[in-house]
Amino acid sequence: MTALALEETILTRLSAEIAAAAPRPHHTNLLAAIDRYLTGYTFQLAYTQEGWYRPGSVIQSNGSRVTNDLAAWAELELDRCQGDMGLFFDRHAQDELLVTRLVGKTHYLVAPYGSEPAKFLQLEVEELQEVLDRRLLDFETPPIDLAELIDPIKPHTLPFHAVSRPHYQLRQLDDMRLMMGRLTAPDEPEVPIQRFLQEWAASRAGVSNHFSAHWVIVWREYSNCYCQTVMTTVPVSRHTRKLRHFHWEADVHGLDLARQLTAFDRAAGYPFAWYFHLITGKLTPYDIATAVKQDLKAGYRYLAERDVAILEAWLEQPYTI
Repeated sequence: MTALALEETILTRLSAEIAAAAPRPHHTNLLAAIDRYLTGYTFQLAYTQEGWYRPGSVIQSNGSRVTNDLAAWAELELDRCQGDMGLFFDRHAQDELLVTRLVGKTHYLVAPYGSEPAKFLQLEVEELQEVLDRRLLDFETPPIDLAELIDPIKPHTLPFHAVSRPHYQLRQLDDMRLMMGRLTAPDEPEVPIQRFLQEWAASRAGVSNHFSAHWVIVWREYSNCYCQTVMTTVPVSRHTRKLRHFHWEADVHGLDLARQLTAFDRAAGYPFAWYFHLITGKLTPYDIATAVKQDLKAGYRYLAERDVAILEAWLEQPYTI
């Protein structure tokens, strides 16, 4: 059984069970709910993305709820005013309407089911709390259009006040092996994340470490210049918060450079970590790849041959994610 083959009824029940689980330290209630419906897999919390929010509801000052969807309500109300923002203000000037927002965290949970890097299930669960955000109408700096009405650039925020208790919400459940297969058609070039996974499998990192033990895959959507929805994939390290940038200078070579690479790998928890962070971010300077190549030419042998092959392929055809 794979995630995408799950019966819709099971996913519906899982979603309801997750929503009913009260958030707790270490997410014990969440993990128990998942175990009840996704038997045969062992999920563990891999990574939490914090610091995001999205527009919430519209309520009256007495707490009565006007709508659960600010964006849809604002668009409808503005249409009723023929798109006239002044008329919209006149219509609601006496209503004392308040806007809430959903403060969110995204929890990524993983469950490997095979040795290949992409053979794992990834479950994304949002932890949400509705809080007061601002007054809907700002008469000092009124919005000029619908977008600014829904999410103003410089809102006059209200003091923190929780409107609801935190709760979980199922976002998505993916089988990464199947998702990777859907990224390209037979006549299309390989996408960077596929090369990244292949290099993981071929390197020392993949010999004794499953990919999901150190990384999650974040899916992002955006609209291109043709207004088409494009899906991108970004590997995110589970150890991002504890890793530090290299303090590296161009004249460092040989044993000193080897020690720095080893220290980075040790902090990340697996060999050749510095290379994968060269691909995915700014922790590893690109020039280190050239410095290591120079050391290899000089006779130093602090890299395994399988890792040397990957590094040389990157120097010939570099890529980043």
